[in-house]
Amino acid sequence: MGVLSLIIKREFIAKVRNKSFIVMTFLSPLLIVGMSFLIGYLASMNEGEVKRIAIHDQSGLFKKDFKNSKETVYTDLSAMPFKAAKDTASKSYEGLIYIPKVANPKDLVNKVEYISDDSPSMEFIMEMEDVIDHQLTQNNLKELGFDSSKIDSAQVKSDIHIQKFSGENSLKGLNEIKIGIGSAFGYLIMMFIIIYGNFVMRSVIEEKTNRIIEIIISSVKPYQLMMGKIIGNSLAGILQFAIWAIVGVALLIGVSSFFGVQTGAQAAVDPEIVTAAQQQMGGTIQLYINEIWNLPIGTLIACFIIYFIGGYFLYSSLYAAIGAAVDSETDSQQFLLPIIMPLMLGVYVGFFTVMNDPHGTVATIFSMIPLTSPIVMLMRIPFGVPWWQLAISITLLFGTFLGVVWFASKIYRVGILMYGKKPTWKELFKWLKY
Repeated sequence: MGVLSLIIKREFIAKVRNKSFIVMTFLSPLLIVGMSFLIGYLASMNEGEVKRIAIHDQSGLFKKDFKNSKETVYTDLSAMPFKAAKDTASKSYEGLIYIPKVANPKDLVNKVEYISDDSPSMEFIMEMEDVIDHQLTQNNLKELGFDSSKIDSAQVKSDIHIQKFSGENSLKGLNEIKIGIGSAFGYLIMMFIIIYGNFVMRSVIEEKTNRIIEIIISSVKPYQLMMGKIIGNSLAGILQFAIWAIVGVALLIGVSSFFGVQTGAQAAVDPEIVTAAQQQMGGTIQLYINEIWNLPIGTLIACFIIYFIGGYFLYSSLYAAIGAAVDSETDSQQFLLPIIMPLMLGVYVGFFTVMNDPHGTVATIFSMIPLTSPIVMLMRIPFGVPWWQLAISITLLFGTFLGVVWFASKIYRVGILMYGKKPTWKELFKWLKY
């Protein structure tokens, strides 16, 4: 145990004293906040841009149907000849909506054109099609003898009230919030595994390339060396994540104070200033906050730590084995894909199955499989997971970790002293038999 603690201490100190580690530890939160502000600034600049679209309506049916908005301004050029309108639009407008004159309005279904050198967005095309469809539908109703105004007034927009069996009110969009919270935790685990798993692999490759490993291996067992690297790098990663969290929260509070962001509690103190709409919105936001607090946050945080440890140790042992088997990072690429694929599979399963059916067969199975459970199970926990499923999943995860460590240590033991030869999958299986 004393040898293992020395290796852990050495790996930890070597990592945290690295200049790039120190710089990125404090620079990353600033870069993230800066990127957020840049994206917000660019989005605000984009909102200020207005599209100018010309209309040449020879049918006379749609001139008044295209309404101006913050993003789009329509100009009617129908009084001009079509060729002159087209030339004017090509110089002064982003595009021209051309509606030809036809004997029967029904023929306009597939004869309206949008002329522009730039490809329009799908949203803009759908808006144009909605305007055309609405007007042609109104004409069809008139031909059939229906009063379109009465039909419009008879249309109803329902608002379904969501309630639990206990009688408590529920809210729309809670599933999206739950999957967002679970996805954030699962994504953090995936990124930690990939980033610090690569650190473990690079550390092994560096020592192997410099032939330092030959001296180290004469004093310690390969298993102790591998576990020391895994644990030492994980402690450095936890320290880095903790600093990111502290700096991130400090920056968030500072930015909020700088821009004078008012909290819900402060807003409630000045009821005379707050309008009825704002009060209603504040009440809805408060309901969402209450629902979020009702989530199993304690279970989620505890499971995040457990799956964080189990998932990282499981994958890092594989990264260490790959580092011992190869002589350079270039040679490691052929072995990394099978490691990354389960992580990516867990993300896709989480997004496409957990959101729609968090307790379905597919989501439940993948939350039990050790290679995907650190991501999928964390996405399921906000929806409520039985304790026995958590127990089985965690037991399988740590049981698989012990088995993988045993196999990885056998590859590590042989591969760490192999030089000048690119290993194949066949040779890796041979090393397992030694």
